[in-house]
Amino acid sequence: MQGGYIIPDMDALKESVMDDGRTLGSIWQSLLREFQPEFTQGGWVRFVDWITGTVLCDEEHTVTQILTSVGLESRWRAVEAFVEYGSWDRQAVERRLMRVIDEVRPTHLGGYRVMAIDDTKEHRTSSDVWGTCTFHESSARSPNRAETVRAHNWVAMGHLTPGKPWTYLPCAARLYFRKSHLPVGEEFKTKTAHAVDMLRVVDEESARPILAAFDGAYAMETVIRPCLNPPEGARRIDFVTRLRRDARLYHPLVNEKKNPKGGRPRQWGRRMASPQNHAKWDVDWQTGRTYIHGRTRSFRCKRVLCQWSVSGPEHLIFAYVFEVRGYRKPWYVVTSAMRLSAAQVVAVQAARFRQEDGFRDHKQRLGMEECRAWTKEPVLRTFQVQMVAQSLLRLTQFQLDATWGEATWWHAPEWNRRKRHPSLLDLRRLFRRHRPRCSKLLCRLEEMQKPPQAHFPCGRATARAA
Repeated sequence: MQGGYIIPDMDALKESVMDDGRTLGSIWQSLLREFQPEFTQGGWVRFVDWITGTVLCDEEHTVTQILTSVGLESRWRAVEAFVEYGSWDRQAVERRLMRVIDEVRPTHLGGYRVMAIDDTKEHRTSSDVWGTCTFHESSARSPNRAETVRAHNWVAMGHLTPGKPWTYLPCAARLYFRKSHLPVGEEFKTKTAHAVDMLRVVDEESARPILAAFDGAYAMETVIRPCLNPPEGARRIDFVTRLRRDARLYHPLVNEKKNPKGGRPRQWGRRMASPQNHAKWDVDWQTGRTYIHGRTRSFRCKRVLCQWSVSGPEHLIFAYVFEVRGYRKPWYVVTSAMRLSAAQVVAVQAARFRQEDGFRDHKQRLGMEECRAWTKEPVLRTFQVQMVAQSLLRLTQFQLDATWGEATWWHAPEWNRRKRHPSLLDLRRLFRRHRPRCSKLLCRLEEMQKPPQAHFPCGRATARAA
């Protein structure tokens, strides 16, 4: 007993899962148990209910629908109160998730832990929802929406796990506000500042150095230079990102002599041809093969060591031009990770799009576009719960593959025999097949976490009088 509550014996609870669901239940419980130190006992039970219900919910992901999906309708008031007022350290949960991913899936590429960063919008229709801002969207990207939309704009970060295919595991997010729409009490930060903050957090939690992969929108001085010039005691964070076709590149300075007439010493070398004019680069084409967008593809590339106007004159980087089989236009890529091969660089650049697939799953499968939170804490906690659920589902998949083998627990459906890998929907279907057992397990957990009831032989009134 601790704090008036009975700490449940999770090993005993595992026995309630029948033979065909025993492994699945054991894996899911072990992953959720990692978060127990970040909550009170009652709060952790509410957290488990919310996470598991999010996975099992078929309809709108409101708290009511989530609890209905696991047979805990009577607990909606307690969970609603927990969502709004419960003790919850979001930063601690975020760091815990990073450590869990690093322990369960300790993969790396060239000695780096690969992280992807991008932003996504969660559309909201009411200005009364906390944290919403208006944004302009290109009609080319959203032809069925108005040019101006009201939304939450999340800057999200996740692990990119190498494989065939690569896997995106979200672990952190920051809500970005426009300065003119800043809620009372909130500090304004740009998207790039949020990105650097999250990279620094994951670097503190990771045993390996970080390789950041992001779109060209984040290839700015406000991201690149803080990554390459870490504060005292921190590690340098390398990056792979898209290079502008007209980027300003310079030859490295070699044996630069002092100006006899005085003045500042020269920092930049001679100007180099831009990536779109790579035919003028005095280097030979290299060839290779690697896994890109669902298949092994051949490519050829040119690589030059140079200075980049964005990273500053003190850092040398590699600029690449890739011609990938199956794509008409060349890929322009820049990286500060000198020890990566050309095949690894183009693989990371292609794998960055797995984050876009993760955003799609988040919206379509886990209720991102169905959020009914209106105030601050529910808005922030709901998004974090959905991210945790998505990552834990993928970690469950990895452990099922290691235990049973992919061909045992999953197979391509009759209507799509060409499907080669399980999706997030396939994982949710696996959980739904064991919905009754999951519900029974959560109900037992609810009962076991309640404080013991005192029994008075003379009844309540006599006991109170005494």
